[in-house]
Amino acid sequence: MEYKLARLSRKKTSTSLVPKQPGLCLPMEAEVTLSQALWTLALQFSASVALLLLGWTFYYDFTRTQIPPGITQGAKLRLMNLAMSLVLRLALILEKLGVCHKYIIWRQLMNGIPPGRAPDLTIKEMLFEAVPVRVYWPRTAGVEPTRGLVWIHGGVGFFGSLRAYERFCRFIAWESTTVVVCIRYPLAPEHPYPAQQLSCYAAVSHFLKNAGDYGVDPKRVVLAGDSSGAGIIAAISQQLVMRTDLPRARGHVLLYPFLQALDFNLPSYQRNHSVPILFKKRVIRLGMLYLTGRNVNVDEIMGNAHVPQELRAKYRKWISAELIPEEFKVSPHEPFVPSPFSEDLYQVCKRVFEPTFSPLLMEDVILRRFPETFLLTCEYDIFRDDGLLYKKRLEDNGVPVTWCHLKDGFHGICLLTGLGPLEFPSTRKSTKSIIQFLERF
Repeated sequence: MEYKLARLSRKKTSTSLVPKQPGLCLPMEAEVTLSQALWTLALQFSASVALLLLGWTFYYDFTRTQIPPGITQGAKLRLMNLAMSLVLRLALILEKLGVCHKYIIWRQLMNGIPPGRAPDLTIKEMLFEAVPVRVYWPRTAGVEPTRGLVWIHGGVGFFGSLRAYERFCRFIAWESTTVVVCIRYPLAPEHPYPAQQLSCYAAVSHFLKNAGDYGVDPKRVVLAGDSSGAGIIAAISQQLVMRTDLPRARGHVLLYPFLQALDFNLPSYQRNHSVPILFKKRVIRLGMLYLTGRNVNVDEIMGNAHVPQELRAKYRKWISAELIPEEFKVSPHEPFVPSPFSEDLYQVCKRVFEPTFSPLLMEDVILRRFPETFLLTCEYDIFRDDGLLYKKRLEDNGVPVTWCHLKDGFHGICLLTGLGPLEFPSTRKSTKSIIQFLERF
């Protein structure tokens, strides 16, 4: 026992003689100082990135964007474009960092702020042949079947949603006492072309066949859309007019429609290539990506290098700067010299010559079956001349046309309906013209 106690005593004594190691933790004051320094660096870095992004956006906007003096409230359009450009560039940065795909941010930007309740409308989500739709019934409608309108939104096949067009559809439904159906077709690139047209064709066919089930007179159904959505109307109608088992659509409403991908150097494409919100180079890039599923040489497409000489000659009777009225050539129209033809580019893009993608190429025998059409064009829109050429073709084939041209308008102006201070004077002018057209049926 004495031996054990002595050994423990010696062990304890020897242990106490070992020098202590210095501590690895910092005093509380030092930790706080380091944390503050790191947060300061992070804030400074974030501010620097934000300033660079803001400077980049301002530089790009003022050097690459054109706001024509003819646009009423042009300063407001520039501010709106600056805000959109900031979000678009932020989306590109987030995509590069692997946070999310840029299209997710762009779609949220187009969706905008959700509207409030609509006490004067009954709104329901439904399926038409497995295609999601949103139906708006005005509560002031009587017991008799009323007018119906099917809306197909634009967005180059990549963008657009029920929410993005919620205010517009509510406005049309309430102001014109019309049952409005808005189609939520699948978007690219998740759903490649022509999934968008096929879905819209199925939904429209269902509604025409079963209009009475929704309180609509099947003889008073109007098909409507804007931009690429208007192009889908013109595309699917080529099949609808040939069907004998469905009621005929009573009318078409086409707002600044996209109708051809052969000539990107018509006067309006040259004049308005940098006017917000639709820029020529961007829309060609997205349009070809939508059609082909791959990136193509945009500069060659802009030079019409995808069009062989024989097709250029064949379709010159329908698509040519010579067919544009002189009053729309107020600015000097530069004679266009096409780029050398590229067989490889033609093979990649040859579906642009299908009338379902470029409705201006449909044959007269089909076009003359089309119903009375309301056509809206905007002076400062690259698609202006698509609309003017379509107007001529309709009139040449005996189809009645109600034409509304906004001399201070730009692409997408109707999408601002219901956004209060963001509306432009021509926004309500255009919607008023649409309602006047609908009330004739």
